[in-house]
Amino acid sequence: MATTDRQATTLALAHALSAAERGLAVLPLSRTKLPALRSPHHDDPEPAAPCHGECGRPGHGVYDASTDPARIRELFAAAPWATGYGIACGLPPHHLIGVDLDTKPGTDASAALRETALRRLFAIPDTVVVLTPSGGRHLWLTGPPDTVVPNSAGRLAPGIDIRGAGGYLVGPGSRTGHGVYMTAPGTAHLPPAPCPPSLLRLLLLPPPARHPAPPAPGTHGRGLVRFVRSAHEGQRNTRLFWAACRAYENGIGPALAAPLAEAARRTGLSEREARATIASAARMTGHRPPGARP
Repeated sequence: MATTDRQATTLALAHALSAAERGLAVLPLSRTKLPALRSPHHDDPEPAAPCHGECGRPGHGVYDASTDPARIRELFAAAPWATGYGIACGLPPHHLIGVDLDTKPGTDASAALRETALRRLFAIPDTVVVLTPSGGRHLWLTGPPDTVVPNSAGRLAPGIDIRGAGGYLVGPGSRTGHGVYMTAPGTAHLPPAPCPPSLLRLLLLPPPARHPAPPAPGTHGRGLVRFVRSAHEGQRNTRLFWAACRAYENGIGPALAAPLAEAARRTGLSEREARATIASAARMTGHRPPGARP
């Protein structure tokens, strides 16, 4: 093994042990971000039930994760090619939830999260943020001990993946084939912040129906228009965005776009501001913005 690889393994072990001191269960990762140890059951006949480490041998992925320094050293000794470490989510005492904001072409996951926070009326808390080599970010949050948050990919919004029970996050200080994961400046000293209740509810919701039956724009639509019309200065954009999101989620967005824009103009927003906010709500909820070309 090259000297640089040995150094990377030594550094990864040091970072992993430091994370374990904070109560975070860790496991060794390879340069591909996958668990470094191969399954001991790779050549076994198909078992009746999957083994999650009950056999006592390492190589069970996230189920190898531990906070015991002796165990962590054993795992890294068995995987001297490891150059990083993973942090298991969903385990006590932190019950970690990872919000993975990706940077795929045409996707601004950070903006999508901000729009979700605005739409659902919660604040994104100050917490640990890990910067990925590709330019993405991992936000560390904590969940209630009696709640199991599932893993998901793109369900909350395009480019936002959630790491929950049975998942793991690449720990800061890990070296991969694309670069090094690092804690964002000013966040290393922070504890993982509690997940906002409104966001937690979103993470626990079942996937939405693909083709919900669109309701008629009746009383609900008139209520949304009144909600926008009664906005005071400082609330106008927020109320319009929230109402437009509700309209599109309920299948009445196209029919309600003009009435909502008119209501917003009566509160003092310009035509351009109103249309831009409604278009943003349409995109956020997966619909074509008003006036967009097919």
